[in-house]
Amino acid sequence: MASANGQAATSVHEIADGIFRLSTLVREIAPPAGFTFNQFLILSDEPLLFHCGQRALFPSVSAAASRLLPLERLRWITFGHLEADESGSMDEWLRAAPAAEVAHGGIGVNVSLRDLVARPPRVWADGETIDLGGKRVRHLDTPHVPHAWDARLLYEETTRTLLCGDLFAHVGHGPALVSGDIVGPALAADELFRSVSLGPLTGATLRRLAALEPRTLALGHGASFAGDGGAALRALADEYDRRVRAALDDPRAGRDLGILAAPVAV
Repeated sequence: MASANGQAATSVHEIADGIFRLSTLVREIAPPAGFTFNQFLILSDEPLLFHCGQRALFPSVSAAASRLLPLERLRWITFGHLEADESGSMDEWLRAAPAAEVAHGGIGVNVSLRDLVARPPRVWADGETIDLGGKRVRHLDTPHVPHAWDARLLYEETTRTLLCGDLFAHVGHGPALVSGDIVGPALAADELFRSVSLGPLTGATLRRLAALEPRTLALGHGASFAGDGGAALRALADEYDRRVRAALDDPRAGRDLGILAAPVAV
């Protein structure tokens, strides 16, 4: 079933109580498996959207969201970091939802969003918990993890769902929710895209997230995960720490892993 822009229509699945995954497969990225772009809608007294999607996908994604609630009821528009697939259509959402506000961390608001958003954005502080009425989300700053200075995530406390953004991103169009290995596919995608900003604080940031012991990991790309989210985050942190150590020990090896820890003579 194709949407107006030629991409697959946006599918809708509930991955945790009241948290819905809106997913669109783009086959032209990482063929033949393709690559999914996922948004997450939290239904509550003050409904929240995590990830906006690209402007080109707005007709398909908004049509999917309207199956769950009237768009004008949307209260919060959020995303992990400024990037076309996460924030590209935020003004389209603001036009569809006159009472909605864009909310982000201080870095993103102060550096970019005050200049980009049609209505003044709201700053959420690191560790701040927002009561949505029936759901509670905690804002977590994660600068440069997985990438971008303004990076941040949300944790929905009542369902113990971590909205992961680009963490664990992987290719393919499988089920909406899986319980198997997501670390291996994420590392394979790292080899393909080189999108993760690895540094000495990457592992520590992931372990801070792991301490939440999430039961569901809502992934921006690929299947979401149900199970021991803390263990998955710690396993990913261990591998990223190994790669950073390899770069420090041998800059050439680090370059092969996508890390440039020190100047390399050529």
